[in-house]
Amino acid sequence: MPKLSRPEELAAREEAREKAKEKVYKWISDYQENGDEDAQYELVVHYKNLVESIARKYSQGKSFHEDLVQVGNIGLLGAIRRYDASFGKSFEAFAVPTIVGEIKRFLRDKTWSVHVPRRIKELGPKIKNAVEELTRELQRSPQISDIANFIGATEEEILEAMEMGKSYQALSVDHSIEADTDGSTITLLDVVGGEDDGFERVNQRMLLEKVLPALDEREQKILQYTFIENRSQKETGDLLDISQMHVSRIQRQAIKKLRAALQDEDLE
Repeated sequence: MPKLSRPEELAAREEAREKAKEKVYKWISDYQENGDEDAQYELVVHYKNLVESIARKYSQGKSFHEDLVQVGNIGLLGAIRRYDASFGKSFEAFAVPTIVGEIKRFLRDKTWSVHVPRRIKELGPKIKNAVEELTRELQRSPQISDIANFIGATEEEILEAMEMGKSYQALSVDHSIEADTDGSTITLLDVVGGEDDGFERVNQRMLLEKVLPALDEREQKILQYTFIENRSQKETGDLLDISQMHVSRIQRQAIKKLRAALQDEDLE
């Protein structure tokens, strides 16, 4: 077989990438529309190395690496269910943040030194966001009653969550942990470090609350099912007694409405 020239080799590689991409989108379509488990399996196998590499970045070869791989696969499956090519984003660009998010949530839960009920863990971020927003709104530090009313919880639950928060390992981000057999170490910053984007999330939530009335009840339900509850378009269609294609069409329509409303809000 004659050796290919450099341009021919590059063209052949590009053609192979395009064929692989077509296969991926065909598998995604087959799974979303028909629940094809074979297609789901092919996707998991296809992206095995991607999940492994992301998990390796956060496990640093430690004992919980396999756990992170499993968690990463859960994130991958969630991305497969929720991906919509009409957004104009490649599947990989959509899947990677989803996988990383699942892994970070897992690591966040592992850093609690004692068993804490899930409802208490989930109140922690809500309390933090409430304090930030109420401090700006009231121009003072909010009281426990203010936070409880804002979140919709009891004062006892707020106090319990704040007290249990002390069980969280409050160590310096430069604290060295889990030395390897060769003596190397990593720090907490390597595992869970990152910017605090709480303020931005609060602003986004407030803005979304302003523009959400632009959608009718069914459009809001579809976005709730597909993006908040991570249901597939097929599952959403079954709940609303409409077809998967109808769900996809209404979903795109709802997103366009939100974008238009957000643009109007920016102009104001």
